[in-house]
Amino acid sequence: MSAGAALEFTGERFTPECVREIWYEHWHRYALVHSWARGRRVLDAACGEGYGSALLAGVAESVLGLDVDPAAVAHARSRYAGTSNLSFDQADATRLQLAAASFDLVVSFETLEHVEAQDGLLDGLSHALSDDGLLVISSPDKATYGDAAGFRNEFHVRELYRDEFEKLLRARFPHVRIYAQRLLFQSAIWSLDPPGLETAGHYATAGSDGQVEEGLIYAPMYFIAVCSRRPLPPLPATSWFGDRDESVYQHYNHEIRKNMAAGARIAELEAQLEAALQRERTVVSGLAAGIAEPPRRSWWRRWTSGPD
Repeated sequence: MSAGAALEFTGERFTPECVREIWYEHWHRYALVHSWARGRRVLDAACGEGYGSALLAGVAESVLGLDVDPAAVAHARSRYAGTSNLSFDQADATRLQLAAASFDLVVSFETLEHVEAQDGLLDGLSHALSDDGLLVISSPDKATYGDAAGFRNEFHVRELYRDEFEKLLRARFPHVRIYAQRLLFQSAIWSLDPPGLETAGHYATAGSDGQVEEGLIYAPMYFIAVCSRRPLPPLPATSWFGDRDESVYQHYNHEIRKNMAAGARIAELEAQLEAALQRERTVVSGLAAGIAEPPRRSWWRRWTSGPD
């Protein structure tokens, strides 16, 4: 994957240079389908910056990334040039004119909520999908993302509750399986013999140029041993533990908000300081100009002193 110049982050679409939770959320979706793309014709509808299309092109037969924004398409073509089985075109995902059954895997992540014509989007994706193909599509849960959080994303046109999301999908596909996604703070325990995380998920390293690998490979912080004089009973490969209130996450969000507020206050104070300095420079400049110009004698001093 080419390094290339970064696309400006406006908040509307993810870019690989983003950090914190958004990095995990967006890369994980493409990591999930990475192995499903192997040897397949892939469509990435509303591909944005193109990083996901480029990732899937590493294993797919071919990948076509489509986006409505000409600037994003031009960027993707430039940044990910040189991959023979990867191409990008400009197109409105709600008005697709693609050949029937021309793709074996269709992905469209965080697109549905950005458009009003959601039926048009799904009709076009369904038409382009082969009879035995897979459509993988994501959208935020309005109940959690919006209602519970009291948050409104300015770029979202129509967020969906689960029943609304499923209704749209089941109207076109008889078989639908819904997955949930969210970041969790967890304590993880996994077996080392035999390994329990070799195929349990995916991982990448921030700044690793988008290379995703199978498994969850972490160095242990602690060892836990299960011992017996007899053969061990069946044991779980993994165990995950967390608190439902996610106190660590709450503290993290509190610190982020506090830092953002501090940053805003610092920017405000810097602006006030700059304004004060500008006023001071103006005064000093005026004084300097007055000193440089010889003072004129007043009329009464000329009258009392006589002619020069």
